[in-house]
Amino acid sequence: MTSILRFGVGALVAAALAASPLAAASAKDTVKIAFIGPLSGGTASIGVGGRNSAELAVRLRNADPKAKYAYELFSQDDECKPNVGVQVATKAAADRKVVGGITHYCSAVAMSTVDVYHKFNLPVIVWGAVLPDITYANDYKEIHRVNGTMVNQNEVAADFMTRAGYKTWVILHDTTDYGKGHNAYFSKFVTEKGGKVLATFGVTADQQDFTAELTKAKELKPDVIYFGGLTPLGIRIRQQMDKLGINAQFEGVSGIVSDAFIEGLDPKLAEGVLAFREGAPVEKLPGGQYFLSEYEKAKFDQGPDAYGAFSFAATNLLIDAIEAVGPDRKKVTAYLDDIKNRDSIVGPITFDDHGQNTVALITKYVIQDGKWVLWEDSEYAAGKRKLAGAK
Repeated sequence: MTSILRFGVGALVAAALAASPLAAASAKDTVKIAFIGPLSGGTASIGVGGRNSAELAVRLRNADPKAKYAYELFSQDDECKPNVGVQVATKAAADRKVVGGITHYCSAVAMSTVDVYHKFNLPVIVWGAVLPDITYANDYKEIHRVNGTMVNQNEVAADFMTRAGYKTWVILHDTTDYGKGHNAYFSKFVTEKGGKVLATFGVTADQQDFTAELTKAKELKPDVIYFGGLTPLGIRIRQQMDKLGINAQFEGVSGIVSDAFIEGLDPKLAEGVLAFREGAPVEKLPGGQYFLSEYEKAKFDQGPDAYGAFSFAATNLLIDAIEAVGPDRKKVTAYLDDIKNRDSIVGPITFDDHGQNTVALITKYVIQDGKWVLWEDSEYAAGKRKLAGAK
């Protein structure tokens, strides 16, 4: 890669030091930080975007002559599988050279690894997983999260959909804790707001055929099919809805807000799909344009996707902690516990007493002409296009 990030100020300084007899004495100590996410499989576009964003944060800091340490990213693929997640989390946590981690997009994996990080006293910052229990079902000081949870996401979704005039839903969700959580929160909020859930179906993440569930759904004639799960499953369900002639509005969760979801569907099937994700769009934030500009300069093979900005913010926060207190796991944990109103490209970060960022902003998205578009900027919001079954 021939980006200025790789051959910029940091590289010139390193070259000068290497030529000097004082190089050995002046060289910075190297600190390892872990990145863990799905780098293969159906959610790989999210994971690779997250890893690239973490790598970008590391490169930028290494190019800064004021940085006290040189940073090395130790990347691991959790495959979005809990058993694999535990293995790679243990590998990272057991390596005493790893001072902290930027961890997990898939909630089921994040839930399975919290005990590992606590056991090894490894401070981690979750960059994408949204299940509330990751931070709230334990008192582990090592666990932090920069993105929000599915609670606010589903409350906003229920409010938006009922205000739009939709009245009835059939819910399909995966049977992991992630899918069950989305089902529980959305069902609660939409019922409170006057909506009616006609039926709920739990499906496995590797299920291929949804004829039975969708045939029943078609008989019930819901206004909306709500899907709580990740991209690969969402693609299959949306495709089979079309084959069975189901014309209900398709509503998804943050787990489908990815380039891969659009790429996996015929443009006609993707058009008008709704989804809700915590946080503001990165391009709308004060530091968003800087992040996107630097990401483009780095010439990665793939874009940052939906959660790259969270990974970038988390990596910078972890590095700030190490710069402030040194490469000591317990001191880094204590530093992160005290984060209040810290500026980042995803907005101010404040960790509550469970390490959860208190972000409450939820963004509404709709697919328009092959892209995820902010609802307020879409032709659907302007009345130029209509959602399926719009009231």
